[in-house]
Amino acid sequence: METHNHLFEQIRTFENLLAAAHLASRAKRFNDVVGRFNTHLEGELLALRGELSEKSYKPGPYRTHMIHRPKTRMISAAPFRDRVVHHAVCRVVMPLLERKMIDDLYSNREGKGTHAAIRRCQYFARRYPYALKCDIRKYFPSIDHGVLKTAVRRTITCRDTLWLLDTIIDASNPQEPVCTVFPGDDLAIAGAARVGLPIGNLTSQWFGGVYLCAFDHWVKQELRCPGYVRYVDDFVLFGDDRAQLAEWRLAIQARLCGVRLRLNERKSRTYRTQDGLTFLGQRIWPDRRRLVAPNARAACRRLVWTARQCADGAVSAETLEQRWQSWRGHAMQADSRALVDGLRQKIGMVLGSTGKADASCAAVRGTMTRTTCGAPTGTTTGRAM
Repeated sequence: METHNHLFEQIRTFENLLAAAHLASRAKRFNDVVGRFNTHLEGELLALRGELSEKSYKPGPYRTHMIHRPKTRMISAAPFRDRVVHHAVCRVVMPLLERKMIDDLYSNREGKGTHAAIRRCQYFARRYPYALKCDIRKYFPSIDHGVLKTAVRRTITCRDTLWLLDTIIDASNPQEPVCTVFPGDDLAIAGAARVGLPIGNLTSQWFGGVYLCAFDHWVKQELRCPGYVRYVDDFVLFGDDRAQLAEWRLAIQARLCGVRLRLNERKSRTYRTQDGLTFLGQRIWPDRRRLVAPNARAACRRLVWTARQCADGAVSAETLEQRWQSWRGHAMQADSRALVDGLRQKIGMVLGSTGKADASCAAVRGTMTRTTCGAPTGTTTGRAM
């Protein structure tokens, strides 16, 4: 097994911290905290470097807020100086951890992402008649710190780097309560175990991939699953035999218990691929894809509301155009030309229905009217749009 040592010197170099600060500042340069940090950038980075060298670095408290769509979750934001440290660590350590990951893990990796995962899922749906879609119950709140640290130590042996990674993991703020007792547990030990990673940390995103790295290899090498795709806690197994997938599900439940996780029973089931399955916000069939209807409706409502705000002068035309282009790019990854064209017309009507719209809004309306959809064609029918 390949391991890596002598990494800490690379993490704490001024050049690495400077690059990390630039990465952490992206799209946030007008934030007051970021601005103050960057105003005294050299001094702040030297102070961080000193704390790392002396091992006196301690992460600060998180700011949290709740989101309720698509489901209720607690989002945590680390102080900016801690985010700089997270980027510094990830620039050095995560490429080494990534080498142990299978190709069909698509979360938080360059050249991967949700759209690539969806395309891969459809690729397998065209070749196999059945799919077992699984979802892990409360994944990030359930991640066991001890199991995670053991997984990291299979690749990283640098003691100073492990101290820093452990410091980041141990500083995780309390997450929503989950059941931490599994068959065979000593109740006192189970109750004292630390669990949960903050959703919102760059390091948490990477740790979410690392935590199930051994599980991914088990699926491919022990179960010998011919088609497998994972994105964080959502994964799909494909096969020719429905009974075989049912056996795999039982084996998966037992394997996940070994890393102190549970399947979400309501969201884990077997599908015929010709009937379609929902994965990462799209409904996927062998010959077509659609946006999931509730997500599409919510996005349409937000864009129409933004168009009304633009017409009233409360939102700039540039903001409307950026949001439209971003959503359109996402929607056209599916066969959603009819949906995109219909929403474009509706937004154009909103922008032209009031005399308050200024020249810039009129220009946006003209741009949207002239935009053509060169992506896959299709209509939106049924529950999937």
